Amino acid sequence: MCRHLGYVGPPASVGELLTRGTHSLRTQAWAPKDMRGGGTINADGFGVAWWRNGTGGPPETSRYRNPDPIWTDPAVEEVLPQLVSGAVLGSIRSATVGMPIERAACAPFIDGRWAFSHNGAVPEWRRVLTAVTSDLDVAATRVGATRLFETARLLEAEAATDSAALWVLLRDLLRSGESGAYAASPADALRLLVAAVLRHMPTARLNLLIGDGEQVWATTVHHALSALVTDDVAILSSEPYDDDPRWQPIPDRKLVVAGPGMLSIEELTPPGDSA
Repeated sequence: MCRHLGYVGPPASVGELLTRGTHSLRTQAWAPKDMRGGGTINADGFGVAWWRNGTGGPPETSRYRNPDPIWTDPAVEEVLPQLVSGAVLGSIRSATVGMPIERAACAPFIDGRWAFSHNGAVPEWRRVLTAVTSDLDVAATRVGATRLFETARLLEAEAATDSAALWVLLRDLLRSGESGAYAASPADALRLLVAAVLRHMPTARLNLLIGDGEQVWATTVHHALSALVTDDVAILSSEPYDDDPRWQPIPDRKLVVAGPGMLSIEELTPPGDSA
């Protein structure tokens, strides 16, 4: 059910990060080791986002996506290696049965300085995420932040998938944090969204990954995640791409924040009573 990787560190080749190691993200497309009941291969497309310096502002994202299997795209070895960035977020997709296989459905989804990937599934996602939107709207209104979340905004999703709709909600939560209207931080935005989804669908699988070019944040709900953090680099990956002993498996139901020289692993619980 998809694999993803987030990198922050010294400038690196975008393409090389997709193929790095004996168990690279590309290899995980056809030979994943820890899918946990979420499919057998990840052949329904892939994508990668990287950050470039903004003009007088925060880093800005660019991306490349393809609905075909990653191993069929020559750009992975011929074009993407020519791009260099200090932050990269890559994803390979295993589509849930019934969801479209198209470029617009492939992560990463981006907005401004943010990029997002979802490893998992939300059963009955249209009903569930409509209810979640209503919950978030009520909670935000209680603290004086009105009209931040409206059901009609789910129509802004790039594709008719749970992941694309989740991104609309998370994007709005991140925007509310930047304006000071609701979610206090990216970590709070993730907590609020995951808690709201699980209230309506306890079996949802919600390994979420976001980056802003400086740090990466992730949640673990059902699926695997590992971290490799040193003084110079921070990497979060669904599966370790090599046998470096410094890889650290992340337990289930955790919120992870990582950057070079920094790894925080906390319980994935709502922040106070704001959810």
